[in-house]
Amino acid sequence: MSMASRTALLREVMLSTGTTQSELSRISGVHQPSISQFLSGRAGLSDDQLDRLLSCMGFRLEVVRQAVPPDLNRSERRSWLLHRRLSGHLTAETLRHWRPVVETNLARLRDQITGEPHTTNLDRWAALIAQADVLGLHRVMTCLDRDSIQMREVSPLAGLLPSDERTQVLAGAA
Repeated sequence: MSMASRTALLREVMLSTGTTQSELSRISGVHQPSISQFLSGRAGLSDDQLDRLLSCMGFRLEVVRQAVPPDLNRSERRSWLLHRRLSGHLTAETLRHWRPVVETNLARLRDQITGEPHTTNLDRWAALIAQADVLGLHRVMTCLDRDSIQMREVSPLAGLLPSDERTQVLAGAA
């Protein structure tokens, strides 16, 4: 829940219950200037604080979590789909077999890539491979956060997915 929505919710419940800042301060024990800062957005209001204030007015906070599709462009989606499929093959044993190809790819990418965050991301790939960090590799290959997306832009995992699976993934992505 964003800060703006927390503030709006507090304001809405105060209006609907006719509760003033002073009254809410008295019944909650939260200083009135703090309540004023929450309402103006000058101070952060956590879910716990909001729930406490709402309970003083006869309400409780219910946070609803839902799955939201990521906002990926075509290239990012294709890369994620390919890496996700490859992640299904990744084990400590396959990583040992893949290592020569991955190290060759890393060397080739280092010769071709300049600038940040790409050079740092190549170092991070190299560290994950050197440490045989299978869980860390799974995360980078499948997560949808901006950091993982950028890591996949300089992935050294090219050539590891069997060509029939690659074709299948790309056909499904179209």
